[in-house]
Amino acid sequence: MTAKTGPAQMDSGTEEPSMELNIPEVVAEVRAVFLRYQHAVDTKDIETMNELFWISPFTVRFGPNGTLIGHDAIANYRQTRTASAEPRALPNTVITTFGRTFAATNTETTKAVNPGTGRQSQVWIRTSRGWRIAAAHVSDQPEPK
Repeated sequence: MTAKTGPAQMDSGTEEPSMELNIPEVVAEVRAVFLRYQHAVDTKDIETMNELFWISPFTVRFGPNGTLIGHDAIANYRQTRTASAEPRALPNTVITTFGRTFAATNTETTKAVNPGTGRQSQVWIRTSRGWRIAAAHVSDQPEPK
């Protein structure tokens, strides 16, 4: 899992963000909650998955099973989902924090028994209840035939 700390190297012609990137203690907070969420997915801990999504009608999850808008729709989907609990590896994980209240996580996912590489992107925001996922995108990429 990577998270570059210190000033970001920007390409020529781009502008520096108006906030500090990858403050080490913020990266550590996001990494911890990101891994907590991943463990919940791997063990099918629906309560924790629902807890870590922002309780808002603006929360979005795009995935192979469709578009879900609002925390209620996401929580309802999880109750009916039939996927089995299965540990995944998380290669190529990148965590980027923007200031102290916003982060993006991106990772690939692989499973020992299922070929192919999945991808997952999340937008995390700091709320009064802690870090929560405000937007997520999950996709599967099967192995070439």
